[in-house]
Amino acid sequence: KFPVARIKRIMQADEEVGKVAQVTPVAVNKALELFMTALVLGAAEKAREKGGKRITAVHLKSVVEADEQFDFLTEIVGRVQESAEGEKKRKGAGKDSDSDDDSGERK
Repeated sequence: KFPVARIKRIMQADEEVGKVAQVTPVAVNKALELFMTALVLGAAEKAREKGGKRITAVHLKSVVEADEQFDFLTEIVGRVQESAEGEKKRKGAGKDSDSDDDSGERK
């Protein structure tokens, strides 16, 4: 669940939005919950298919590309994947040097 009061505050941050009925943030909360569930479950399935235990930006991107309901996220995940690949390379390089240091200390 997401905080209904925060959802209402975000909705009213737009000057064009006037009063918000009490039930509106509750409905948006439910829609957000269903949206997140679909996206995360899809990404978890992609991670399992690839033998992973963690959901990464690459998994989220593949869900967005595979399902038309997430088309509005295509531009965003395109940028995220590029930075995720860069992080993977940096982390991979860091792990190699860390594992070398660790193995040297253990001997």
